[in-house]
Amino acid sequence: MGAGRLIAVLVTALLAGCAPATAVAGGSTAAPGGPLSARRAPEGSYAVGVRTLTLDPRSARPLPVTIWYPAALGGVAAGRFPVVIYSHGLGSRPDLHAGLTTRWAAAGFVVAAPAFPHTRQGAAHFTRADVRNQPADGWRLIRHLLRLDTDPGDPLAGHLNTARIAAAGHSAGGFTTAGMFSAGHPARLRAGIVIAGGGLPGSFAGPAAPVLFVHGTADAVVPVTVGRAAYGRTPGPAAFLSLLGQDHGAYLTPGHPGFVPVLATTTDFLRWTLYDDPAAGARLPADAHSPTLTHYESRPAH
Repeated sequence: MGAGRLIAVLVTALLAGCAPATAVAGGSTAAPGGPLSARRAPEGSYAVGVRTLTLDPRSARPLPVTIWYPAALGGVAAGRFPVVIYSHGLGSRPDLHAGLTTRWAAAGFVVAAPAFPHTRQGAAHFTRADVRNQPADGWRLIRHLLRLDTDPGDPLAGHLNTARIAAAGHSAGGFTTAGMFSAGHPARLRAGIVIAGGGLPGSFAGPAAPVLFVHGTADAVVPVTVGRAAYGRTPGPAAFLSLLGQDHGAYLTPGHPGFVPVLATTTDFLRWTLYDDPAAGARLPADAHSPTLTHYESRPAH
């Protein structure tokens, strides 16, 4: 999983023709012209805004963060939106994952992506061993977002549903995601998406939460057996999306044949777990159905 072997395959995609959905406080949503429902994710797409900030800029471990959010004219779209913490892999950075993260934001999520101090592209003191410290960075970011949501001077104040948070990440970011599910983690962390990754020591303890694994079966960087071992250890409901014959992440590139089922599956997984949308959960097997490209399986909690 060395930096030289991790290919930055994710590109920034422009979201065009986004018709705004409508959301109301507390997570209830309405599609344009549709009825309100407390168990239905937004339909249609939001425009997407982006901002950057740095946590603890004068500390020994400053943490630059990119945030994508549902937008409307004048700023953040109306409503409260679940939060996704997205972690990059070795030698990568948040903007290289925007093809995926902007589309999640357009679907009604606030996505916050840290650039880790010692594993990001261009880090002054790069070391893969620092991955073990990154789950704590993820929780530091969550605590910061809790403060932003109550800060009357911040544009995101009142727009973050901080009771409904997911963690997601690719490669080393997938291991980081798994590490956030450690013993005693707050129940506000409701779901995880581990892409081309596996578990860290102490992963998947504490409150059980649904986890989706996405992995290429020909991944030479993190073998699929690593992902499947982590899948077998998760105590909560879990699903595994295999990209048949695919490598370490080309399927995350918009335009790649694998991108469509990966985007559909991850988005509906987030709708199901963070919006409590049962229709999205029911769509998951169909989202991933492509006999020559994907294989999807799931299991209930142990």
